[in-house]
Amino acid sequence: MEQNIVKIREGSPDDVGVLLALIKELALYEKALDEVENTEEQLLKDGFGDNPLYGFYVAEYDGKVVGMALYYYRYSTWKGKSLYLEDLYVTQAYRKHKVGLYLFKAIAQKAKDENCHRISWQVLDWNEPAIKFYKKLGAELDPEWVNGALSKSAYLQLLNL
Repeated sequence: MEQNIVKIREGSPDDVGVLLALIKELALYEKALDEVENTEEQLLKDGFGDNPLYGFYVAEYDGKVVGMALYYYRYSTWKGKSLYLEDLYVTQAYRKHKVGLYLFKAIAQKAKDENCHRISWQVLDWNEPAIKFYKKLGAELDPEWVNGALSKSAYLQLLNL
């Protein structure tokens, strides 16, 4: 049975190197590798400092880390405490082994344990395999919302207006 081979566990400082490698692998898949600015040092500081900004799970398949799910908390004015799934990624060779399902179940358990009112995330509109995966889980994908963001250079410019 697959679950005996797949082990999901909380990430530790020792996993930051493999976490960054998976982040870069995901960025390559999304054709945006040149946009990754994060470092192991920053991940250690941000995830394991005095005020951790994120948590993550790793998926091991036969003892090898093959996936991750990185999350943090956010607050919805309408719903209250929510868990935001920043990224869920499984190395391509292991996508047919339910690794993504087990990672998502760990995220769902964390949301339950922390009394979150919802789990939210984004998915690229061209990523059909991910969209199918999320729909299979019963997710509602809302086409009405447009994502907004200001880069560091953009918000610094704003401050000079």
